[in-house]
Amino acid sequence: MQRLMWIVWPAFLMAAVLEMLVFAFVDPQMLQWFDQPVNLSREGVYTVAFFVFWLVIMGAGALTTLLSLSPFELNRCPVPDLQRPADCAKFSSM
Repeated sequence: MQRLMWIVWPAFLMAAVLEMLVFAFVDPQMLQWFDQPVNLSREGVYTVAFFVFWLVIMGAGALTTLLSLSPFELNRCPVPDLQRPADCAKFSSM
């Protein structure tokens, strides 16, 4: 749960900053999607863009967190020693 918050909360804050920066220079009513105008209100475009920014930044944070795990953390078996199947890693769970 703690790692999830390490990803979600900073991503939320950065999505808000990115939203402000992008829409300081881009008018949502002028946006087009495949040569068609976007049929959303300004608030709709702001909302969709915020969630897209948030998801992309969360994906980057999750990938960074995954790549920062040690081999021990990545390969440890979450099952207690006495209930561990034969193919589960031999590292003890912490």
